[in-house]
Amino acid sequence: MGEFDLIEHFFWRQAGQGPRRAVVGNGDDCALIAPAPGMQLAVSTDTMVEGRHFLSTVSPARLGHKALAVNLSDLAACGASPMAFTLALTLPRVDEAWLCGFAKGLLDLADEHNCELIGGDTTAGPLSIGITVMGEVPARQALLRSGARPGDDIWVSGFPGLARLALEAFRGSLHPALSGEAFEATRLAMERPDPRVALGVGLRGLASAAIDVSDGLLGDLAHILKRSQVGASLCLDALPVGSWLAERSADEQLDCILAGGDDYELVFTARPEQRARIIELSASLGLVLSRIGHIEAEPGLRLWRGELDVWPDDPERSAVPNRWTSFDHFKGAA
Repeated sequence: MGEFDLIEHFFWRQAGQGPRRAVVGNGDDCALIAPAPGMQLAVSTDTMVEGRHFLSTVSPARLGHKALAVNLSDLAACGASPMAFTLALTLPRVDEAWLCGFAKGLLDLADEHNCELIGGDTTAGPLSIGITVMGEVPARQALLRSGARPGDDIWVSGFPGLARLALEAFRGSLHPALSGEAFEATRLAMERPDPRVALGVGLRGLASAAIDVSDGLLGDLAHILKRSQVGASLCLDALPVGSWLAERSADEQLDCILAGGDDYELVFTARPEQRARIIELSASLGLVLSRIGHIEAEPGLRLWRGELDVWPDDPERSAVPNRWTSFDHFKGAA
């Protein structure tokens, strides 16, 4: 099977299959897309390399899902609705069974989010997947990292840390080891994350800043602090702990939640007067949203144990040294 046979067989959508968002889609040198009037185009790119971003043991369907999910997560963090994406796929060989599973996982998620595959490239080489995703967001309503202000609440969606727990299970570093049921549940979180697109759209007009958790909660929150030129205090006792992580030691819980990464949950900030609307949004989406800290004028990130809303000088508030480091491709992991 040649390059163009591969594209036509696995990634070409017949009439009536999948969304049709592009003015001109797959099949020309360039695709043409046009956001609706009053909308701005949001664009993001991610590359996944075998052995760096995913294990060779992952099923091709889950890999296809995750390859697109991590890009949709970027759109979610911006409050953008998905429109289209391109796929650059480097393959060591043509494995038709693998490609069938990969394409199904990829295109099932694309269809779920009305996101059209409009082009890309295939080549031979070590397995890697590059996706560029495009979305649209109303003008001046995009969620940016630079909008946090002193007095804002800090929120996080879902239960971060499960993907890191699965990774440690694969590494064999957990003592005691996970049960079979716990391993499968956390492995699913790592290999098949849910992009929080509906949450991102729902946060338009509510959140002041947002980012998705790809490299660790503390590290990604730090990007908001840097771009917004603010500091923050984070309450460790307010962190959401998923059921499987709750069975682990307190240190393991914090390691996974604060520095785990690969969760693709959203961390966002909002004014205190938006709390009721955020709680309503949580209920409407069936998604846990947890308030975990405050944005402050003083630069830096401070961690403490105690009640979430105590004053900084309250004796019930116990400072915790920050010993965590988030993932960096060129500096190594936590």
